[in-house]
Amino acid sequence: MSTYLPTLKQLQYLVALHEHGHFGRAADASFVSQSTLSAGIRELESLLGVTLVERSRRVVRFTALGNQVVAKAHRILREAEELADLVQAAGKPLAGELSMSVIPTIAPFLLPRILPRLRRERPELKLFLREETSQDAVESLHHGRADCVLLALPFDTGEVEMAHISDDRLFVAFPANDPRDPPGEVPPSMIEEGRLLLLEDGHCLRDHALAACNRPELRASATMIGTSLHTLVQMVDGGLGLTMLPEMALDAGILTGTKVVARPLKAKHASREIALIWRKNSPRREDFELLAEELRAG
Repeated sequence: MSTYLPTLKQLQYLVALHEHGHFGRAADASFVSQSTLSAGIRELESLLGVTLVERSRRVVRFTALGNQVVAKAHRILREAEELADLVQAAGKPLAGELSMSVIPTIAPFLLPRILPRLRRERPELKLFLREETSQDAVESLHHGRADCVLLALPFDTGEVEMAHISDDRLFVAFPANDPRDPPGEVPPSMIEEGRLLLLEDGHCLRDHALAACNRPELRASATMIGTSLHTLVQMVDGGLGLTMLPEMALDAGILTGTKVVARPLKAKHASREIALIWRKNSPRREDFELLAEELRAG
């Protein structure tokens, strides 16, 4: 058995450096000085007797062994956090610190309705929120940076447990008085190529909208330039095209102050599933199920 075991702090420094690729940024993310972080990693290398990081003035490059150690460090840190969660779960339900990542096409529309009630009814819950795209949020979950994720399905989440929150119907948003604006529901066949405005890469709503339309030519011709749903609405209001909006955004008043109208999409799978996910076999499963109940009640 090794006479030396790395400390969790050293592994946290190593993981932070791998994530940020820069000693200064990694130190800021770890809330320590750059010299403290650098010394911690050097001590880890010295006592293990290996080089994990190749250093130069401009580049930080991990060795092949260094990358393997980082992968193992992620698992160790996650296990350590779950150990702390296990102790915390033995106390009051849905209390203490909980970190949740939320995707941008949900956060501004659902959370303002829910957070005031959560603060009022669950005063012992300290909920830390992070807005991330679906891919980044799932990575945060599996790397232990987030305890749970509120996102839209279908999406490849890996090995997780989940709770259904709601089905969120998709709508087609047109400029007011658009001659192609039909009464009632809008079939995908009425969406003209080259007019569909979608979110940029990294937002799963884009894929949900295109999948619901089931028209491969739309995927090739869609103009993906929006960084947020609010941006897309303003572009539609300016007559630049049409877009897809989830019902929760409409309910939250995203069209207020515009002349944009929205019609339900008439398609077989014209909705996305809102779900809360967490790591499989998490000791805080009861907390997450209670949080899902709170989200459903919102």
